[in-house]
Amino acid sequence: MSKKTRVVVGLATCGIAAGGVSVMDELRREIKKRKLNVELAETGCIGYCFAEVLVEVEKAGMPKVTYGDITTKDVPELVETHLVQRKIWREKVLLIEGRKTAEADFLKRQKRIVLRNCGLIDPESMRDYMKKGGYEGLKKALTKMAPEEVRAEVLAAGLRGRGGAGFPTGQKWDFCARAEGADKYIVCNADEGDPGAFMDRSVLEGDPHAVIEGMIIGGYAIGATHGYIYCRAEYPLAVKRLRLAIREATRKRFLGKNILGSGYSLDIIVKEGAGAFVCGEETAMMASIEGSRGMPLPRPPFPANKGIWGMPTNINNVETFANVPWIIRNGARKYAAIGTGGSKGTKVFCLTGKVRRGGLAEVAMGTTLRDVIFGVGGGIKEGRNFKAVQIGGPSGGCLPAALLDTPVDYDSLPAAGAIMGSGGMVIVDDTTCMVDLAKYFLTFTQMESCGKCIPCRVGTKRMLEVLIRICEGRGVPGDIGLLERLAYDVKDASLCALGGTAPNPVLTTLRYFKDEYKAHIFDKKCPAGLCVDLVTFHIEPDKCTGCGVCVRNCPSDSITGEKKEPHVIDIETCIRCRECLRRCRFDAVYTV
Repeated sequence: MSKKTRVVVGLATCGIAAGGVSVMDELRREIKKRKLNVELAETGCIGYCFAEVLVEVEKAGMPKVTYGDITTKDVPELVETHLVQRKIWREKVLLIEGRKTAEADFLKRQKRIVLRNCGLIDPESMRDYMKKGGYEGLKKALTKMAPEEVRAEVLAAGLRGRGGAGFPTGQKWDFCARAEGADKYIVCNADEGDPGAFMDRSVLEGDPHAVIEGMIIGGYAIGATHGYIYCRAEYPLAVKRLRLAIREATRKRFLGKNILGSGYSLDIIVKEGAGAFVCGEETAMMASIEGSRGMPLPRPPFPANKGIWGMPTNINNVETFANVPWIIRNGARKYAAIGTGGSKGTKVFCLTGKVRRGGLAEVAMGTTLRDVIFGVGGGIKEGRNFKAVQIGGPSGGCLPAALLDTPVDYDSLPAAGAIMGSGGMVIVDDTTCMVDLAKYFLTFTQMESCGKCIPCRVGTKRMLEVLIRICEGRGVPGDIGLLERLAYDVKDASLCALGGTAPNPVLTTLRYFKDEYKAHIFDKKCPAGLCVDLVTFHIEPDKCTGCGVCVRNCPSDSITGEKKEPHVIDIETCIRCRECLRRCRFDAVYTV
């Protein structure tokens, strides 16, 4: 009996945003109209966000093919060519099983542990997860290992917290296990809020059972009786799939009372956060779970000793928990063989910005920034020059081209002035102003400050005022020194990590791109031509065709010229809206 033809559509948030639901509906109509015997299914994000909507076709006698950039208009031709005529539709091919394609390197250069099932299984099917070895790690832990043996295995694996701090997970579990309390809590931090970061969302949408299984194993290891997944409400699909997975796991007795007859019991509740960035900090998150305003508390006491409702609490993030089932199933030694001496295993990164292959990637620790950005990511869009990578989100730092060979690990990045963070990588090219970029990230952290401590609440505000002044051409010679002093004051005196790391983008841009600050302050010029108060717009006569597009779209009527003759911009009335620069098809508009 031949294998049934299977068509799978990527329906994570990235796929849905690109029109995946409409593509799925159109496929369903086309298959029904032609009376084809085809199984239509959905999956999560495999990482090729730059090529959504993705459609994978598996047909007997043909290699498995993944098509990219599919729209509803493409569906009839895809169905006719591949499903009816049994030919590969070359125009939209992304991947062909067993063959080299232009985009195959995106996956081949990765080492996938956390993302092992993402894009390969139906995230709403527990059966799919179990076919891939799901819950085998939990069974092994509950039937063959004592709690202290589980903790020792995770410690031996060298797994460190993937939420940013990088604290050894097994050691953190030990602290909580040894603490005294009538109840213990295990919490998954899914409050992902960094600009340009969607690692946690993609894992929760694509493989929710992996996170839940990791939590149950962790709960068993520390003796937790209750669990929370703190997920931001802006992730409705992740919340939906988590709740479905929890119901399925409970029905199969992987959750609830007396799990698999082991005598161990655990319940897990999904708590939706309201989107406050500061609630990613442990003590603020616990306050939010308890129903209070999310504001950090001084430490000690640490959550392991006094957490939710005053009880011992262990908090790890999504990626950390997703590693655990693999470690228990395959052994600490196999995991520890991946990565570097102090940074074991893999790390998931979001590649965003001016990179050609924007999406989700997982690489072995120790992989260089160059290999991630140019190998996995395919380099910079439109052939422009790489300028910097902002790694670690608003708490991270901007690293220049000279540091592209820096290994991605917990030792090398801090030495360069950045941090691993949760895994966001924003890549910028030579059209980006680094002063403006620092202003953007500081605007975010200043807005997200809970306001509890003065260094963060007031210090970030004063820093932002200086950056705005510099970008508007009102900078004065003492501003660079003032920024540095303010940055270190905020860094040293803030109550929590939000304030303590908020100055990092400013400090690293001052360290590696100080010339741009000087150009803004002393020359009143923006080298990237981005800060509108420091640039003037002009038209190159030799390139201007007199097509009139710029004239028709200039809101201040500052452009004049005869038809088919070179045009001129009146810099006195020009409001620098950049419309002419954006609209010109002949690269005739330039900035000075």
